[in-house]
Amino acid sequence: MHHSGTSLSDFFDRYAQRGEALVLATVVATIGSTYRKPGAQMLIAADGSGAGLLSGGCLENDLVERARAVLASGEAALVDYDARGPDDVIWGIGLGCEGAMTILLTRIGPENDYQPFAYQEQCRRDDVPARYALVSRSTGKRYPLGCSYFKAGVGTEREPLPDSVEQALARADERSDAIDRAVAIDAENTTFLIVPVVLPLRLLVLGAGPDAMPLVEIAGLMNWHVTVFDHRAAYAVPQRFPRAKRVAVAAASALGEEIRGTRYDAAIVMSHHLPSDQAYLSALSESSIPYIGLLGPAPRRARLLRELGSQAAALEHRLYGPVGLDIGARTPEAIALAIVGEIQAVRAGRSGRSFSKVVPGAGAQV
Repeated sequence: MHHSGTSLSDFFDRYAQRGEALVLATVVATIGSTYRKPGAQMLIAADGSGAGLLSGGCLENDLVERARAVLASGEAALVDYDARGPDDVIWGIGLGCEGAMTILLTRIGPENDYQPFAYQEQCRRDDVPARYALVSRSTGKRYPLGCSYFKAGVGTEREPLPDSVEQALARADERSDAIDRAVAIDAENTTFLIVPVVLPLRLLVLGAGPDAMPLVEIAGLMNWHVTVFDHRAAYAVPQRFPRAKRVAVAAASALGEEIRGTRYDAAIVMSHHLPSDQAYLSALSESSIPYIGLLGPAPRRARLLRELGSQAAALEHRLYGPVGLDIGARTPEAIALAIVGEIQAVRAGRSGRSFSKVVPGAGAQV
């Protein structure tokens, strides 16, 4: 398999604009330790290229061959991979992962409006939380394998679904985040996988200096939607931040209006300009952004909080400063890695400790 190295969204856009069909591979069930969990997806094209990973690269070559058969027939297919036990030699490779997974392959193209992936993309563009039902096992004709269903009122008329599935889809407006899990519902001899549309983390970078560039680059590789905001037109140049969704030039005093009109999951204050950072923190104190990072040493943070006065209390429990995990970062690139790592850990409710130090049974790298 030739991995494109691009995001699912970019890969999808490239092929959909040309009207070429793709195969959507979705993990629908797992047992034990696996690289990805139910709901994880990748896209595969007829030319053997793809985006996304469902394993560490061990299964993808086989998936490409199976995907070509699905593209040719148009029929959805299930494939099981079992790497448990001492004899898990697959295509001459002993995976040793001690897990098993079932992957559903479905053809998406102009004939079915690229559903359900096109629906997910629209939700991500509009920043609208959503869920949909994907038939992951079926023994009848009413709900064919691989068919997808959205909540009532979305898309075209559809077959009525079992009550338990309808109720799950009716909760589609509840906001999804990075820790949402797909769940399976068994009804009427059919298994429906309720797949959440995970919305990209939205990061606001306040300051467009040179050290913001690696931060935006790494966050972009995470497929986060990044906005860069700075009062200095010489710094806030889109060409310096190719992975940013938006680069804005505005006075620090205009931040309040910016965050009132857009949802953000995290903000990093890093302008290196004390009055601007104070204005940023003042506006952020009135926001509901759950993670606020402040670059700079502890004495600088203490000074800024003193200057904020009573507003400082509103930042309690969500201000992280000095920002970032303690990984011994000294260079702009390493500091950017530490910041992105801390945001990821906080969002996932994790400590950021080494997996080798985690108590057995408390967590696993899957």
